[in-house]
Amino acid sequence: MDRGCNLLHYPNMDRVPTYALYGEADSARQQDWLHWETIQSRSRLHGYRIAPHRHERFFQILILTGGWAYVTLDGEPFDLRPPAIVVVPALTVHGYVFSNDVEGVVVTLMERDLAEGLETPPAGVITGGTAAVNAMLDILLAEADRPGGWHDLAMRAHITLLLVALHRARTLPAPRNAGAARARFHATAFRWMVDQRFRETRRIADYARDLGISPTHLNRVCRQELGISALTVIERRIALEARRQLLFSTLTIKQIGAGLGYEDPAYFTRVLKRVLGVTPAAFRNREG
Repeated sequence: MDRGCNLLHYPNMDRVPTYALYGEADSARQQDWLHWETIQSRSRLHGYRIAPHRHERFFQILILTGGWAYVTLDGEPFDLRPPAIVVVPALTVHGYVFSNDVEGVVVTLMERDLAEGLETPPAGVITGGTAAVNAMLDILLAEADRPGGWHDLAMRAHITLLLVALHRARTLPAPRNAGAARARFHATAFRWMVDQRFRETRRIADYARDLGISPTHLNRVCRQELGISALTVIERRIALEARRQLLFSTLTIKQIGAGLGYEDPAYFTRVLKRVLGVTPAAFRNREG
């Protein structure tokens, strides 16, 4: 059985792409709480082979209910038969080869929406206790597909219960060496800090100081784990906020820029054009 092992080998981390959903590197997809689809619907488009890639901000769960799958998580291989669940936190390099008769679903959450105070489950494969995880997923997807009253509160509660079920299940973790784990920690901490402070500072040195590493090392970590520079991480977060305000507020472009720490409207326009590919005015007119 040809499982395409060469496809899943990635000696050069710099060449591992960072996608939104697989095959959507520049996707403008706007997610509410989650996205879900069958394994068949996407893998069939790619010949049942998903090349190694990673997601900058997504937490994914793949539920295998039929067929077979060959999976790598940060280079560690797993040969799976159902029932099995693959847990893929943000930044985990993962690739798949599926049988043509594969069955199951992939659920994608924004990592920022995971329950506060509850540790994110590690990358790994669950082969025992899958029934409890599947039960929590069924409830979560039902609420997502058919929102009821108090929808946001219900989604937070269901996501929390799903994470508890994942922690309780028996997991085979994908090991990482100490250096790689530390780089992952710094990249994740940096993204969290940017989410909290992007309005206050764009200086790489400020973030590096608080992480206890040099600006050069922070850039190296970002390129290794995220595939982009530290400055690009900051500018993409600023662009995300600017895009929201351009679409959903009546503030002028100058006011939006000032609120994001750009006193010079011309410079703000240049930054957004570099990230979005169009000027703020063109983006607002196109999407309005």
